[in-house]
Amino acid sequence: MTDQPQRKWRIGVVDDHEQIVRGLRATLDDQPDMELVAGAETVAALLAVTCDLDLALLDLRLGDGTSPITNIETLRQADIPTLVYTSGDEMFLVRQAASAGVMGVVRKNAREEELLAAMRRALSGDTVPGIDWAAAIDSDPGLVDLSPQLRRVLELYAAGESSARVARELDISAETVTDYVNRIRSRYTTAGRPAPTKTDLYKRAIEDGWLPIPRRFRR
Repeated sequence: MTDQPQRKWRIGVVDDHEQIVRGLRATLDDQPDMELVAGAETVAALLAVTCDLDLALLDLRLGDGTSPITNIETLRQADIPTLVYTSGDEMFLVRQAASAGVMGVVRKNAREEELLAAMRRALSGDTVPGIDWAAAIDSDPGLVDLSPQLRRVLELYAAGESSARVARELDISAETVTDYVNRIRSRYTTAGRPAPTKTDLYKRAIEDGWLPIPRRFRR
């Protein structure tokens, strides 16, 4: 009686840099217990290919402007554990990922053996310790956590939409929009990051990953 071949762990990658996906594919092609089955520029595109994944590697800053919390929540709804794979130069995004319940954080400049060890640890169900992870867990209270509805109001309003337009988009009253905006401002003030003007709210939304960094400021 012949032994059945061992099933490989199925890995997905969400990164909008093609060379990163190619590099990960080359790395995993050499592993007896893992295989890269899909790579995509967005979480939605990845899930459109397959939801049958044991682990997703997720970059935090994507070209479609989605926030880490939204992406991690979407992957969790698909029962896919997430390991952050990032340059690590935007700690507020790492804090968001930590608060959303990822397995850990691995920097893109980590050695190959470090990345593989982290992936195997995450696949076994353990969190992946590290400097970035510890910094995220012990982060200052300045990060403002918003409910999905408050987040959506902030995204639309801070991006330049009027209260009336936000109300129509979300099918709520203009008075409710005003109340939500006041709540958001209050939370930022409590966190020591006041946002008295619309421009300030726009800055806070970028800082916390709710809106994408303007192209002219990207590296």
